[in-house]
Amino acid sequence: MSSNLGYESEKTLEDNLIKQLCADGYEFVEINDIDDLHLNFRKQVNKHNASRLNGHELSDKEFERLLVKIQGKGVYGSSKTLRSLQDITMDDGSTQYIELFNTKNNEWCKNEFQVTHQVTMVGKYENRYDVTLLINGLPLVQIELKRRGIDFKEAFNQVIRYKKHSLNDLFRYVQIFIISNGIDTKYFANSDKEMDFQYTFYWTDKNNNRIDNLYDFALDFLPKCHISKMISRYMVVDDTQKNLMVMRPYQYYAVEELMKRAYETNNNAYVWHTTGSGEH
Repeated sequence: MSSNLGYESEKTLEDNLIKQLCADGYEFVEINDIDDLHLNFRKQVNKHNASRLNGHELSDKEFERLLVKIQGKGVYGSSKTLRSLQDITMDDGSTQYIELFNTKNNEWCKNEFQVTHQVTMVGKYENRYDVTLLINGLPLVQIELKRRGIDFKEAFNQVIRYKKHSLNDLFRYVQIFIISNGIDTKYFANSDKEMDFQYTFYWTDKNNNRIDNLYDFALDFLPKCHISKMISRYMVVDDTQKNLMVMRPYQYYAVEELMKRAYETNNNAYVWHTTGSGEH
């Protein structure tokens, strides 16, 4: 769904993007506030862990224990929690392990994918976020839009304001931000550290052709299996810097080719590569 309109309001961009995502298999869910977010998360956790729980749904107390265990962390801590099983004491005294996100190789499609919009979060100020992608009920991708004709750096500045004022609770689990004015679109990793516009990236195809248009970007970057693969394989939780990073397109394609060569052929080799040093 490519758009050549000379003008699109923010609402039009939002509506068309959501339609495109739903056509690609995302389930639209109405989430107005933090209570709705928790309620939906509970449903999705039960659904995603149905086999682990043997059909049992988390009771009020069990879900409360899960929330207590996964909340109150920064972006770095939440990112580590996202990628590990959570041991929860059940009402009968037994221990159950809850999976928040399936990151296993070639299983990242086996998650529950939803899209929502205009979630209101209250912190220092009340803010409403444009489009949110949820995986297993957790908001993992946040998309901020500006109408065509507005510098999309304004969307980046808005993300920074949201982080200071209201991006809390389960929204600490956001892994990737996307900013767009319909014409220009970039992505970047969430962080506890001060965020810099220079670390926002355009997506490209294999031939390094930039994919600027929001709808073309959504077709290539936001399909369920691709975005969950990006979060699973192509983000780095840096324990030294206690920071979250996402790979640039050329890094993504390079690793993809290396993995393909390693798994599909016998032409294996040792590769030395550093980024930014001028050495390859």
